[in-house]
Amino acid sequence: MKDLKYFQRSEFNCKCCGAELMDDVFLLKLDKAREISGVPYNINSGYRCDKHNLEIGSTSKNHTSGKAVDIKATTGQERIHILNGLIKAGFKRIGIAKNFIHVDDMDKVESCWLYS
Repeated sequence: MKDLKYFQRSEFNCKCCGAELMDDVFLLKLDKAREISGVPYNINSGYRCDKHNLEIGSTSKNHTSGKAVDIKATTGQERIHILNGLIKAGFKRIGIAKNFIHVDDMDKVESCWLYS
């Protein structure tokens, strides 16, 4: 895989076991989004093994597929720059929470949602 400009692959390791099975195409697209955004992306969650995914109460398979990340975002300024980069890079599935932005490339269904 082509080297990432803005990330180390270890940033995406599973928090419980250290596994890193991120999708290369997804990571290159995320790297492009980071370049467009012009602000750092602090990754809260990248790849999750099945065990970790269950432990945090998730039933979706986006993180376990290596095609999703949660990016720390706590201010409006951070959010607008990150969202701008993600959308311009071609991401079409984005969730916004108080403390993070989720982005995934799981399917073709375009969606933007809010976490409560």
